[in-house]
Amino acid sequence: MRHLDSFAEATGGMMDVKVVRNEQASRFEAVVDGALSVLDYRLRDGVLAIDHVIVPDAVSGRGIAGALTKAALDLARHEHWRVIPNCAYAAAYIERYPDYRDLVSRA
Repeated sequence: MRHLDSFAEATGGMMDVKVVRNEQASRFEAVVDGALSVLDYRLRDGVLAIDHVIVPDAVSGRGIAGALTKAALDLARHEHWRVIPNCAYAAAYIERYPDYRDLVSRA
């Protein structure tokens, strides 16, 4: 497994990915071909800090990182949370999809 450091590393073929939120583990999860991919976050006082997006090499390039990030950002919007994209992938995703830029915390 590796951390995705850039948006380009995981924007290959898109697929329909089922993402679930595991609140106890503070992460979003997707299992594709038996491999677990995760987006780790911290939530405090209405601020969602996205710390890591991790996709195993065996399933990389399928849009999984994007699906995880989109799920986190969509939930943040729904819950009226601010977002801190500590992960380079999440920051690049927000740059690529400017509709999410208003969520980014300036603090």
